[in-house]
Amino acid sequence: MSTLLSNAPKAPADNHLGCLITCSVDELRPHPSLVRLNIVPSAHDLSAAIRQRDQAIKEPLTITRDRYILAGHAQWNMACRQGDTALLCLQLDMTEEEALLWLIQKHQRSSSINDFSRILLALELEPWFKARARSNQQAGGKMKGSSNLTEADKLDVRSEIATAAGVSVGNVSKVKRLLQEGAPGLLESLREGEVSIHCASVWLHNSEKQLDQLRLHQNRRGITKTIRSLQRRHRLPHPGKDGPLDLQRIASSLATMDSNPKTSVLVGEIQAPGKVLLLSTELLQALESQGELPL
Repeated sequence: MSTLLSNAPKAPADNHLGCLITCSVDELRPHPSLVRLNIVPSAHDLSAAIRQRDQAIKEPLTITRDRYILAGHAQWNMACRQGDTALLCLQLDMTEEEALLWLIQKHQRSSSINDFSRILLALELEPWFKARARSNQQAGGKMKGSSNLTEADKLDVRSEIATAAGVSVGNVSKVKRLLQEGAPGLLESLREGEVSIHCASVWLHNSEKQLDQLRLHQNRRGITKTIRSLQRRHRLPHPGKDGPLDLQRIASSLATMDSNPKTSVLVGEIQAPGKVLLLSTELLQALESQGELPL
């Protein structure tokens, strides 16, 4: 194991170093990296904070000695909106870099900050990891006055970024390329979790059609969501003893349908993944009345 990896900084634990204090809402603020990257609490976080408030659950925010919020952003946002003056906080003794590392690792297993946003946050620590690598080189007598990192140490730095974000080194490389070549709309969709890092990186192979691919992807997601919603709301259990509707019997019934009713059937195409056929209740009843489908 390399020197950098073996000496990699670990985020301080909550216990022993923390102390409970009451802070004014006005003196608390998000970590500067969250502000720079415009990473805000998700709707899920806000809903959870509202439930906790309704259930009178008082969980302290986690903050640094500089009053940067590490956990509890949604509670703080809600407190600001509702005019609260003070909040209970667990203060941890950390530097700004250690605090950011703690924040990233805290959200590795949560849905609040997705992979792309965690990588963005971890990339903020790249200068810190590089400084540690140079320090380790000097300590090991490898540097010999040079300020450049070896290729092995560069790989180790990228590995540390990946470990901090809880992702693969490959995804870190993809995100760095996306930041250089990705269209603003594509980057925003990554931040919102609408598209995966892998899909976005594939679209970079044809940079002129990035946004076309994104729009197609968004349309498919929207249509799929609508279809699933319609299925949940309108898919009725078929009363026939023969069980679910059969595609072949539906096709045969449509083929033998009288010409007048057939001309009143609206036919259209949708762009959706998979093979989907939706029938309205009125059309299903019309087919059943022909005797081709079980009543």
